[in-house]
Amino acid sequence: MPTYRISEAAALLGVSDDTVRRWADSGKLPTVREPGSRIAIDGADLAVFATDIAADRPAGIDSPIVAESARNRFTGIVTRVVRDGVMAQVEIQAGPHRVVSLMSRESADELGLEPGVLAVAAVKSTNVVVEVPRHPD
Repeated sequence: MPTYRISEAAALLGVSDDTVRRWADSGKLPTVREPGSRIAIDGADLAVFATDIAADRPAGIDSPIVAESARNRFTGIVTRVVRDGVMAQVEIQAGPHRVVSLMSRESADELGLEPGVLAVAAVKSTNVVVEVPRHPD
């Protein structure tokens, strides 16, 4: 399972590094020690936490939209994957946004999609394409 540095978790959650550190220090967000005593967050724990805090946020937009694009990319963390014989439903929490993609099970398996994995939902019209960026070790 991947782990995330404080700065990576902060970017995924849409908050500051200091906020993530406060959550970790208070025990609200569990951490692990990596080699070299670096503090990190387990991907599965981050997925649960991202889902929980998104549920607590009010729906809506903080500021008016002044421009938009036909193609949007949402970097987030996979929070749930439901597979059956042919298809898979993949849920990504990207800050306050929950994005759901339906894809072939084979695609989900090839991408290694599981809760805690960093992923990008690329949205164009009614199609959502899930991409998995390289995670620095």
